[in-house]
Amino acid sequence: MAEGRTVTVVGAGNVGSNTARRIAERDYADEVVLIDIVEGLPAGLALDIAQSAPVEGFDARVRGTNDYADTAESDVVVITAGLPRQPGMSRMDLLDKNSEIVTSVTEQIAAHSPYAVIIVVSNPLDEMTYLASVVSGFPKERVLGMAGVLDSARLRYFIADKLEVHPAQVEAMTLGSHGDQMVALPRQATVNGKPLHEMLEEDALEELFARTRDGGAEIVGLLKKGSAFYAPSAAAAKMVNAVLEDSQEVLPACAWTTGQYGISDVYLGVPVALGSGGVAGIVELDLNDSERTSLQEAAEAIRAKCKGLEERRT
Repeated sequence: MAEGRTVTVVGAGNVGSNTARRIAERDYADEVVLIDIVEGLPAGLALDIAQSAPVEGFDARVRGTNDYADTAESDVVVITAGLPRQPGMSRMDLLDKNSEIVTSVTEQIAAHSPYAVIIVVSNPLDEMTYLASVVSGFPKERVLGMAGVLDSARLRYFIADKLEVHPAQVEAMTLGSHGDQMVALPRQATVNGKPLHEMLEEDALEELFARTRDGGAEIVGLLKKGSAFYAPSAAAAKMVNAVLEDSQEVLPACAWTTGQYGISDVYLGVPVALGSGGVAGIVELDLNDSERTSLQEAAEAIRAKCKGLEERRT
């Protein structure tokens, strides 16, 4: 565990509280602060998490608050605040309401933790990451979104389940948007080092990719109320640890592009090396023409939505 490290999680809903719990249980930080506007909620959840320390064996201090002053000088801030999806809703249906919430939250973060790395989890993910970047005024590398780690985990699970292997034996990654224009990379996927496309037919691959794209909606439909939180919180915690440990681990994330893959000036799901300053660099995979085109199309779709968001704000 890095010494003197503080992580703030904004939003004490299912995703936020589980993110705080995972970070604390794994001793990724010295202090985890959970903040929410609902009086008493973050304090109660934080106390509950803290009381599990003797059982789980962690040493991190966990606090809950309604006051952003208590989050001051955080090293990493994870934004989970916002309305969750309900059955029949798309991520984009959340745009207007969650943009108000993320704007308010980001203003507070920038005021109290001006050197933090911000990891956005709120939906619609790509647009909310862009919004947090604009509102905070932080360097682009210090504002990124959590989507690729989650989407890739879903894909890896579906592949492992289909082939009846351990999930750790599967390597697969998704890029592009956190939504309909997610870009699957079957040529890059392997199982025990063997190319996935040698193990599954094209129809089976497309079925797995489609289920991954709709993975969040599938869970929303089954739950009837609320959305996924176990896998999203695990993905967010993994990104937090990479930042705090300055690990330079390569993970897919929503990051600001500066010419990689022929794409510039837009937030997009790409492989990044994560370190103490956020995105240390974007890794360029060897994509074929079709994959590159799909990624560029996803970038332009996100760019258009972010432009629309900017017009709403003015």
